[in-house]
Amino acid sequence: MKYKPNWSETQERLTALWEGQPTDRPCIAVTVSRQQQTFDKPADKYDKKQWGTAAPPTAEAQWLDPDWVVGNALSKIDGAWWGGEAIPSYLVMAGWLISLGGRPHFDNRTIWFEQFPVDFDKPHPFHHNPADPWVQRHERLFMAMANAAGKDDFLLGSPAILPAHDLLSMHMGTQEFLYALMDQPDWILQAITDGTRELIQARQALMRRVQAIHDCWYGNAGWMPFWAPVPFIGTQSDVSCMLSPEHFEQFVVPELNMWSQACGPMWYHLDGGDAIQHLPRLLSLPYLKVVQYVPRPCEPLNGIEHLALYRKIQESGRIVHIEVNKDQVEPLCRALDPRLLMLDVSYACENIAEAEELLAAAKRWTSAKSHR
Repeated sequence: MKYKPNWSETQERLTALWEGQPTDRPCIAVTVSRQQQTFDKPADKYDKKQWGTAAPPTAEAQWLDPDWVVGNALSKIDGAWWGGEAIPSYLVMAGWLISLGGRPHFDNRTIWFEQFPVDFDKPHPFHHNPADPWVQRHERLFMAMANAAGKDDFLLGSPAILPAHDLLSMHMGTQEFLYALMDQPDWILQAITDGTRELIQARQALMRRVQAIHDCWYGNAGWMPFWAPVPFIGTQSDVSCMLSPEHFEQFVVPELNMWSQACGPMWYHLDGGDAIQHLPRLLSLPYLKVVQYVPRPCEPLNGIEHLALYRKIQESGRIVHIEVNKDQVEPLCRALDPRLLMLDVSYACENIAEAEELLAAAKRWTSAKSHR
């Protein structure tokens, strides 16, 4: 891989992680900005005047303009040193536009959708339309990124498609969606089932196009990048923080089953303490492979204070994938099973020497744990 000369070694470590096999340290992704480094950058086939990082003219351009998005991605990827299991990658977040008919709006931080009323006496309106202008704009951007990645310059993240039940809660409005779970369960379940089937088909259609030009496209690459030796699906359920275990079982688990059946093992984003109530059910799913936890703003940051949660996940045989500050690497290396641990400390080190020492220290901490 152009931006990861030791990619084969990285693949070996990540394969060992996937299979729960021991190595000399946990997997740790650490990136460092090259801006203050003194060594020469590798030659780049892209003209830096063309692929600059000037601010986009509009929020919509920030998310959808191929020239700006691809240029920004190339600048970030070329501008970093990718240490440990850090993966040169980019996730096209505009995949949210594959949204079952959503009406998007943009700001510099996110894409959000207009809410619109539904008629429960009529069939649900939530369908994927390949001819939708927003869908087509995303496809053009996604393929532009695939072409920039080439065969193996960097990884292209799988399409960032939100689950159908989360999309319904956005389009209907959270309150209306939650009421409908109780008052119109059959209608909602049909909409989720149909929507999931169509989202899977849209994802697979993009996969087929990308695989013709890009060797290793798959992965939840970009935000919390992750690679596995087999294709997998990355997903979530943000609205689950407001669902009872019974409603989670009735409306979310069937969709998770559909995604896994079509796309393989699952990397799951568990969003905040209110969603932890569903962890026992998630850990009972045979296809669940990785859990990534993000605390709520009112909770402590990821680290030793969440140790009981991480241990519960690992005790079920699952990988814990967490973003941490570098001061948390030592206590977590000493406390957790390194065979099932993926730590992300991107841009936490000031220079390459500091990052390399962190990786070397992780070997010492892991060795000390194994000899206790």
